[in-house]
Amino acid sequence: MTFEACTALVERGDPERFATARGPAAARLMPLYAFNLEIARAPWVTTEPLIAEMRLTWWHEALEEIAAGQRPRAHEVVAPLAQVIRDTDLPIAPFHEMIAARRWDVAAEPFADEAALWAHLEASAGNLMWLAARSLGAPETAREVVRDFGAGAGLAAWLRAVPELAARGRVPLPAGVDVAALARAGLGRIDRARGGRRAVPAAALQAMLAGAGAGAVLRRALRDPEAVARGGLAQSEFSRRAGLMARALSGRW
Repeated sequence: MTFEACTALVERGDPERFATARGPAAARLMPLYAFNLEIARAPWVTTEPLIAEMRLTWWHEALEEIAAGQRPRAHEVVAPLAQVIRDTDLPIAPFHEMIAARRWDVAAEPFADEAALWAHLEASAGNLMWLAARSLGAPETAREVVRDFGAGAGLAAWLRAVPELAARGRVPLPAGVDVAALARAGLGRIDRARGGRRAVPAAALQAMLAGAGAGAVLRRALRDPEAVARGGLAQSEFSRRAGLMARALSGRW
């Protein structure tokens, strides 16, 4: 039930976000990212939908107890997460929306349309980035800017994961979707968010850096939509690190 346990979990399961969380900010970001991993993997650790639902319900109840000021459950992520929520006065609703989004993985049903996919990305990646930025001091007025950037970055990650999701029996994209148009819409969200970057304080930079490489991925999908299905969107480790370092040094996400 320690910060160290959260850090180890994120290092193993989410190396890109791990690389963006450094210094004092890590104490707030690592529990949030560890929570995201816990709910993201819940539908995949069992073939029984009922058990997966029970895992997500467990997290829902744990959050309700935190919100009520009760003693956190004995779990390696819950206690550090409770500390961050209480220290930074994070809203509970976005956490519940993230849990609800993970029920898509349990149901294994295709998205009805592109709007449903965007709703999923906003609830998952958008909310995670918002909570991370909020924990580092972003004001409520920055919410839509951060969620836009998070959803755009979430789309990039989603498109990279399409082959794996398909291999696991999911239908990751709505029927008949125009991948190039989808990538263009993701780039539009990122550009719109960057246009409002003044709403996000410099203190929240590390939260925003988690989406640093998203634009390059989406531009690749725009140029070559077929690369999505064949798993051709992966960045080289050198390119990823170089891009992240450049943005970190510039202070511009």
